[in-house]
Amino acid sequence: MAPWMIDLAHWLALPHNGLATVFIVALVSATLLPLGSEPAVFALVQLNPQLFWPAILVATLGNTLGGAISWWMGLGTHSAVDRWRGKPSEVKALAWLQRFGARACLLSWLPIVGDPLCAVAGWLRLPFWPCVAYMAVGKFARYLTMTAALVYLWPQSTI
Repeated sequence: MAPWMIDLAHWLALPHNGLATVFIVALVSATLLPLGSEPAVFALVQLNPQLFWPAILVATLGNTLGGAISWWMGLGTHSAVDRWRGKPSEVKALAWLQRFGARACLLSWLPIVGDPLCAVAGWLRLPFWPCVAYMAVGKFARYLTMTAALVYLWPQSTI
């Protein structure tokens, strides 16, 4: 394993905290804060290959929960703006998103636009549980694809 990965693993205390660290990093990275969770997932899988599926599932759960928090933040922001303006707000530029509805949350895995998309879904008052379900499917597919690809490209080395 590359030296920078070992340093990152020690910094995150993955051998000691493992799945809890992955959950927290995945949750925080799904908010509007600029953080990526893939390095933590990959480092844990490299250190403990038997945790491949648990790491994918825990990262998906944390990232989906973070997306749900962003959805609620979007809903709260919309409500606050409506109260401040004294009338309902219309976002014409996002009409296409309303046309796709909750299915648009499948794209929540995309870099840069995925996390704000969850907040916009809340802003638009798209149905919560269908949005969360689509977020989970998209995020699971991302973690599975990226982690499997990284494990394939950088197989575990003996340390």
